[in-house]
Amino acid sequence: MSKLRLYLSTMRYLRPKQMVYYALRRFLPVHRTVSPSDPPRMRSGIHVKWPFLATPTRNGDYEFCFLNYSKTFEDGHMDWASASMSKLWRYNLHYFDYVNDGSRSEQSAGKLITSWIEHNPTDTEDAWEPYTVSLRIVNWIKFFLKTRLTAKLPDQWLDSLYQQAFWLEQNIEHHILANHYLKNGKALYFAGLFFEGRDAQGWLKKGIKILSEECDEQILSDGGHYERSPMYHSIVVVDYLDVLNLLLSSRISADSSMVDHLIAKTITALEYLDKICLPDGNIPLFNDSAFDIAPPPEKIFDYALGVIGHARTPHVRDLSVTVKPESGYYIIRNDNDMIIVDCGPVGPVYQPGHAHCDTLSYELSINARRVIVDSGVHDYEKGTHRTYARSTRAHNTVSVDNHEQSEMWGEFRVGRRAKPISASARRLDEQHARFEGSHDGFRRLPGAVVHQRTVDYDIRYGWTIEDRVIGSGHHMVESFIHFHPDLNATIKENRIILADTQDVPVATIEVCDGVDIMLDKGWYFPEFGKKVNNIVVTIRESGNLPLRIQYKINKASAR
Repeated sequence: MSKLRLYLSTMRYLRPKQMVYYALRRFLPVHRTVSPSDPPRMRSGIHVKWPFLATPTRNGDYEFCFLNYSKTFEDGHMDWASASMSKLWRYNLHYFDYVNDGSRSEQSAGKLITSWIEHNPTDTEDAWEPYTVSLRIVNWIKFFLKTRLTAKLPDQWLDSLYQQAFWLEQNIEHHILANHYLKNGKALYFAGLFFEGRDAQGWLKKGIKILSEECDEQILSDGGHYERSPMYHSIVVVDYLDVLNLLLSSRISADSSMVDHLIAKTITALEYLDKICLPDGNIPLFNDSAFDIAPPPEKIFDYALGVIGHARTPHVRDLSVTVKPESGYYIIRNDNDMIIVDCGPVGPVYQPGHAHCDTLSYELSINARRVIVDSGVHDYEKGTHRTYARSTRAHNTVSVDNHEQSEMWGEFRVGRRAKPISASARRLDEQHARFEGSHDGFRRLPGAVVHQRTVDYDIRYGWTIEDRVIGSGHHMVESFIHFHPDLNATIKENRIILADTQDVPVATIEVCDGVDIMLDKGWYFPEFGKKVNNIVVTIRESGNLPLRIQYKINKASAR
């Protein structure tokens, strides 16, 4: 019965369209007919004025490193199935990002493309999934646009690319939607511009329809991506910059109002990215975010300057408060000190696959150094690491009676979920700012429990975090604080002293009286496949509600 309730509480959020397509994919064979109407013909006048953004990789000609796991294919004999590697690793092998990373010769890239065509016929597992096909189409077209300037493209390559686009049009991910659906639209748009003819016009029309509609659906009014993951936000920004790069460079007529709208929404998303980045210049790690998947923000901003002429606005050094209410991020920043609090929905209600139990969690930087961190994400495989990364315990927030804020299950599912009740942030005066928020994730517990959090910031003294758990009945409340792995922590009575590896003090945390304080070990996943041990403080209190836990974070005095 509990499993049935979990399924029903998950399915109730799905769109009817998703449920229909889930049923079709489960009970009917996937439509894989490949019989294009026209032979492949490249469209003339397609080029880019600004080089596409490429992220350097750690790959050799036949050595591939994805997600911090490497595999070498001896003598160039590619094992495209690579059954010993994780599914996400195999997907990366089939994405073909590496043909555009700048470290590989055209000859080497060409051999890999030819090998892939020869060993991956339609229906091949991993290679022929819509998301994988979408990324490969875009990466091949980026590579072909460069290569055709120096050599004639083999018919075998063009035939395969054409067939992949034709197949993708019949297998769009209506059952998943979100960033997968956007990738489908981008790939169809690229293929529709690269080729000409009746099929290509259909791809172009369908691609631009998806891109235009999803621009308004996925980029919220505050500029954030609706999956509330800074990493996927960065990926989507690059997707739209790629589309604009191709569109603005090529001699293809387009609706000027549509183009202007895409540019305006992309600028809003760029400004959002600029605001949520921590003082070290990189993204916070909320909701399936990790470094080295999307290009670094600095490179994204440089790319935007070249494609659409958008320049960043310098950050102010004084105390400022930034509110992103629709996506649910609240930022208090003073020069190189910054706290960012997550108090938004777990994601689009019909697709929360990248959500974590991080409501009212935060990341904190002091003097441009990450001090209190989100745990990040290790992988998308079912198991200990995935379960931990999504759990309440892996975030700087509160758990009640060892329950999760939201019911995370499987690799990407969410049943009952925490919803924000209130959230606000404001500057009180030149030296003070405050965030206040609450959520209902524990209201399903006996006593209708609610978690409230206040963050007070004072330029002179630092941050005061106060958690109030209200409702009725006897409960156990735990508040977790995750430190960056470069920091050591010691407890002296009710004080936690943080110092770096050279024993230089960084901060002191003073905890209210009457609670238990424990130093535990946790995991920090800054990149996929990378696990680093770190110190986690657990502050625990039990009793009848309401209960209150408060701690103050003070910067260490400068030496």
